[in-house]
Amino acid sequence: MDPRLHEIEERLTFLQRHVEQQDRVILELSREVAKLSDRLARTEAKVVRSSDVADSGPPADERPPHW
Repeated sequence: MDPRLHEIEERLTFLQRHVEQQDRVILELSREVAKLSDRLARTEAKVVRSSDVADSGPPADERPPHW
């Protein structure tokens, strides 16, 4: 077998393996980003809900600051 052809086949095999590894990593990162996006959306919703409650005014049994 021609040495150049053998070297090209080795490089191709290496690159194919490398691309497969990158695909797995990208898929894993994509899943992680999706989880984090969902978690962020839930956290933002909690913040909005808690700020809506806080904007409703002080509780009736709380003493005013000037007392």
